[in-house]
Amino acid sequence: MYRHMQRAGLVLASAALLALVSCANLGTGISAAANARAVVASADRSAADRAADLRRQPEQLLTFAGVTPGMRILDVSTGPGYSTELLARAVGPGGVVYGQDGPKPSERAATGFNARMAQPAMAVVVRVLRDFDDPLPPGTAPLDRVFILNAYHDFGHMKVDRARMNARLFESLRSGGELIIGDHSALAGAPIETGGTLHRIDEALVKRELEAAGFRFAGSADFLRHAEDPRTERVFGSKTPVDEFMLKFVRP
Repeated sequence: MYRHMQRAGLVLASAALLALVSCANLGTGISAAANARAVVASADRSAADRAADLRRQPEQLLTFAGVTPGMRILDVSTGPGYSTELLARAVGPGGVVYGQDGPKPSERAATGFNARMAQPAMAVVVRVLRDFDDPLPPGTAPLDRVFILNAYHDFGHMKVDRARMNARLFESLRSGGELIIGDHSALAGAPIETGGTLHRIDEALVKRELEAAGFRFAGSADFLRHAEDPRTERVFGSKTPVDEFMLKFVRP
């Protein structure tokens, strides 16, 4: 009887100790908002990136996406790598960012991205050059986040198999993992071909295609919204600030 009570006491003591450790660990975790502020304020970020911040609002993006240290992230269609570097800084040494682009990036994109790779923060970046409809090599899942920023509108005129791509992205995320997608707004009902002319896309079209792949819509943010944009002008050279949507989807 005494030994039984002794064992029960040890079990309770161990459980209490584990609870205390868990609470302590929760208290030491950095929030996404605090992490975002620190990333954007990094002293070694370039002047060009700081200028781009005024339009792209990276602190709000990273907070909305809930990016914290240690995450595994895929950045689709990196271009010169502005967002990839931000994500690399946000996940820190314990994380990884797969910076994906097509097999033959433009000269501008390749030159810009390669120059960034000299940054110490980019040490956690794995460069991936693959077709967009199969953007990740085997063995990279499960991911915590996938980002597609200002790129989905191009996938129509590029003849990307978007259904296949979205299925692969869905498979790559862990349960509860999130896909963050932002793009230039087109008029409601605009066809996918609008991406090849105005560099815009209908927000509702994006939602339909991602939900068809199994994603659940989880919310939106308005920090890049511009109601004054008529959505009828080409993005490059637009006379008004371009309205951009930012959407979050989750893998159930």
